[in-house]
Amino acid sequence: MRTTYRSLFRTPEFTPLFLASSAQVAAQTMSGLALGTLVYRATDSPLLSALSMFGPSLAQVVGATTLLSAADRLPPRATMTGTALAFAAGTALLALPAPLWTLFGLVLTLGLVASLSGGVRWGLLNEILSKDGSDGYITGRSVFNMANGVTQITGYATGGVLIAFLSPRGTLLTAAALYATAAAVARCALTPRPPRATGRPSVGETWRTNRTLFSAGSRRHLYLALWLPNGLIVGCESLYVSYAPEHAGLLFACAALGMLAGDVAVARFVGPVLRPRLGVPLLLLLAAPYLLFALRPSLSLAAVLVALASVGFGASLLQQERLMAVTPPELSGHALGLHSSGMLAMQGGGAALAGSAAQLTSPATAMTVTAAASIAVTLTLARGLGPGPRTAIAPRTG
Repeated sequence: MRTTYRSLFRTPEFTPLFLASSAQVAAQTMSGLALGTLVYRATDSPLLSALSMFGPSLAQVVGATTLLSAADRLPPRATMTGTALAFAAGTALLALPAPLWTLFGLVLTLGLVASLSGGVRWGLLNEILSKDGSDGYITGRSVFNMANGVTQITGYATGGVLIAFLSPRGTLLTAAALYATAAAVARCALTPRPPRATGRPSVGETWRTNRTLFSAGSRRHLYLALWLPNGLIVGCESLYVSYAPEHAGLLFACAALGMLAGDVAVARFVGPVLRPRLGVPLLLLLAAPYLLFALRPSLSLAAVLVALASVGFGASLLQQERLMAVTPPELSGHALGLHSSGMLAMQGGGAALAGSAAQLTSPATAMTVTAAASIAVTLTLARGLGPGPRTAIAPRTG
C-alpha cells in the first residue's frame, strides 16, 4: 500500500518527531546565519565566515567513524532530548564574547553531537514508518525535506531580521531557545522506546558496520553521489555572506525555496519509471547556474540563480530511495546515519574549499570554480547513476 502524506500525520509519533526536527532546523539556520555574520564582521574573512557556518559538518567525519554505532544502541527519545539540550546550551555559549578559537572549538563540538543526532532521528523515522509500506520512509523523508525547505526560508528570513534589529548574539540566544523547545517536544511527546540494536556502542562496531555498508559497489557509488556534488554546492552557499554581506539571508531563503520546489516535484510528480533517469540531470542543475557567478550578477539575478540551482537538491531523494533498495533492513538505521554524517562532512569540506578559494580570489570566482568541480564529479559518476545500473542493484544484499 502506497503511503500518503495525510496518512503520515495519522501515524503515531510522526507528528512530534516532525515538530521537534523542524524546531531544530529553524534554530540551525538562524544560528548559522548569525554566527557567520558575527565572524565576518570581526574578521572580514570569507574563509572564517564559511567555516563558522558549515565547519561543524567537518566534525561529522569523526562522529561517523566513532559514534555512529550508538545511533541504534541508545534509547531514541532520551538521546534526541539530550542532543537538543546540548545544542541549546552550546548555542547560548556562542552568544557570549569569547576568543575566535573558543568559538570554533565549540562549533566543532556541536558538529560531533550532530553526527549522533542525525542517525538517531532518521533511524527513528524509519522505525516509526516501517509498517506503512515499502515507500513509508521515502515519503516521510520527503515531507521532512519539504518542511525543512519552508523552515529554512522562514529561519533565514527571520534570522536576517533579528540580526538587523536585535544583533547576531541576540539571534543566537533566540536559536538556543528553539533548540530547548525541540528538546521539550521530544521529551513530552515521543514514546519511550528501547534501543533498536543490542550491545554496547563502540568504535570497533562503528568501523565494522561502515565497512560492510561501503564494501558493496552499488552502495559505495550511491554514497559518493549523495556526498560529493551536494557538498561542493553547499560550499558555494557558504559564500553568500561574503558575496552579499547585507543580503545573505535573502540568498539563503531563495536557495531553500528552490530546494523545496525540487523536493515537491520529485515526491509528487515523478513516477517510478522516470526517477532513474532524473538523478544526473538534477545534479547538473544543482551546479550549472553557479557558473554564471563568474559575471558577478546583481542581487536579484543571484537570487534567481540560487533558487534555480537548488531545485537540483531533489536528486538526493531519488538516491536515498535507491540506497534503501540495496541496504539490508537490519542496517538501515546505520546506513542512513552514515549518509547523513557523510553528506554533512562533505558539506563542511566544500565550505572549507570554497572559502579558501574565495580568500585567494573572490567569492564570485570561488563559486564558479566550485560549481565546475561539482559538474566534473557528477559527470564522472554519471555512468553508475543512470537507469541501467538500477536493475543490477535492485536485489537486497547483505
